[in-house]
This record gives sequence, C-alpha cells and structure tokens, in this order.
Amino acid sequence: MALAQRIGERDEASETREGTAGAAVASALRTIGTEREGLACLMEAVADGLAPPFAAAVERIGRARGRCILTGMGKSGHIGRKIAATLASTGTPALYVHPAEASHGDLGMVQPDDVVVALSWSGETTELADIIGYAKRYRVGLVAITSNPASTLGREADVCLTLPKAREACPNGLAPTTSTAMQLALGDALAVALLEARGFSAREFSIYHPGGRLGASLRQVREVMHSGAQLPLVPRGTPMRAAIAEIDAKGFGSVIVVEADGRLAGIVTDGDLRRNVLRTDLDRVSVEAVMSASPRTVSPETLLAKALEIQESMKITALIVVEAGRPVGLVHYHDLLRSGVA
Repeated sequence: MALAQRIGERDEASETREGTAGAAVASALRTIGTEREGLACLMEAVADGLAPPFAAAVERIGRARGRCILTGMGKSGHIGRKIAATLASTGTPALYVHPAEASHGDLGMVQPDDVVVALSWSGETTELADIIGYAKRYRVGLVAITSNPASTLGREADVCLTLPKAREACPNGLAPTTSTAMQLALGDALAVALLEARGFSAREFSIYHPGGRLGASLRQVREVMHSGAQLPLVPRGTPMRAAIAEIDAKGFGSVIVVEADGRLAGIVTDGDLRRNVLRTDLDRVSVEAVMSASPRTVSPETLLAKALEIQESMKITALIVVEAGRPVGLVHYHDLLRSGVA
C-alpha cells in the first residue's frame, strides 16, 4: 500500500511539473506574440505616417556636428543606453545622460552642437523637464520617441517619432514590454539608417570592435597572411621533385606556381600529390602536370570571416592572397584558428 502511494505521489508530482512547464511555455508564446504584434504595428507606422518624421530624425542626427544624447527614465532609460551603445559602435558618436542626474550637473554634458533623443512612453516623465527646457533654451536639437505626440515632450520636440499604442505583453497591461520592444526596434532602425547614410564600412566597424570573435572576424587577411620569404613559390616548369622539396621546406602543405612574370599560374597541394601518387613518372614531370590551374584566391582586404567561409565551404586549407594577378601571400586554415575567428 505504501509503495503504491509513493508511486501515485511521484506521478502526481510529474504531472504538476509538466503542467507548470506547459503554462510557462504558453506564457512565453503569448508574450512573444503580443510583442510581435506591436512590432508589426510599428512597421506599418514607419511605412505610413511615421515615415516623414523618421527621415527627418535621421537627417537631423546625421548632420549634427556633436553627439547624439540619449535620455529616458526607468525602462525607457535602459533602452536609451542600448541605443546609445549601438549608435556609438556604428559611427554615430553617442552617449546616455540620466535625466535625474542631468538636473544635478550632468546637463553640462549636453552641448549646442549635440542632438537629444528623449524616450518616454507617456511623454510626461517629470524627470525629463529640465533636459527638455535646457534643449529649448540653448537650441539643442530635440527628437522625441513617445506614444503621445500631444504630450509635453511631443509638443516641444523638433521631431516627434510617435509609437503606435500597442498592447503590453504584461497581463495587467502595466509592465513595459511591447512598448520597450518597439522603442528598441526604432532605435536600431535609426542606427542602421544612419550607418547606411554614412557609408559606414565593415573595416570602420572593426575599429570599434577589436575584441572577441566579432573583432577577429572583422580583421583582414593581410593581418595574418604569410608573405615574402615565407611563401612557397616555384616557377612554371619546375620539376615535381623540387616542388615537393619546397612544400616540405615551407610547411604549408602546398606550393604556389607562378609564371615568369610573377603572375599566378596554379597551386600544387597535398591533395594533388595524393591523387597522383601512383604515377610512375611523378619525380620527372613538371608542376604543370599536377597543379590545379584555377586555385581559390582572395585579396589582402578580404575579411577573415569571409576567408574562413570560403575554406570551409570549399573544404580547402589554404587560400592564395593575390594583388594585380600576382600572389603576395598565403593564409592557412590554422592561421584563422589562431586568430580566433573560428
């Protein structure tokens, strides 16, 4: 009887856990679905009535000679911090100023050449009053992100980006969820539009992201390639015996074949040697009989991430780096591993 009771209790506990897990998943799906609906409303707004002020905001921030100052209170402030970080990392100098701290001296961070982007769902956030007044007094550009264009913030702004009043994912309709998702998405849209308007390149992006795997992937091939005396090079017509000796000497598992004028002619790899290993004349023929005449090449400016993608998709271990048709370097798969990109 006791055993049957314990088994029943375990089954009941298991059903309770499954029920709890199912409820959590259902809640997650409702939350994400509600926020997705909000983002769909935002897309419709940007494609319609929000289009002119959005373009105006991009133009105003883009021509500012100073920085983009993000500000907001509570959850809007957290979103403002993220938008400032995204702008700064994509070519638009930006920083976050806490509105309460601004009232106690941090207004000195805001200069006439700056533009302020203030976030407030209601547009009536009390703590924003001083920074709004300061912007108007000293003719600092003011862009509002709010759901209420008739609010104090909306009326005082030079450009008002009006968010659609979508339903919050919080079942009580109180906790900022859908509203902050829309603020974040609109901030990302501003950052990307400004990035594209500036022609901000991947090379410039790498300057601001030197660390971690992202930083490694944005480095260029020229930074890790082997060049000069390290290159395994032989001219066209070289006997395979000498070419194999060059492969052994340089240790890259391949040798680059060049024309008399230095232009790339082909490559002999370990794979080529394996495919020809049964040839009885291998030590007597020249490299032309064995080489691959159309090797994969990259330029010195190729990103390491792209070089890695080529090597992995083509299942090759080495890429020849070419300028004006002439090999100037070689990048091996091991070089990419050491760089941290893989």
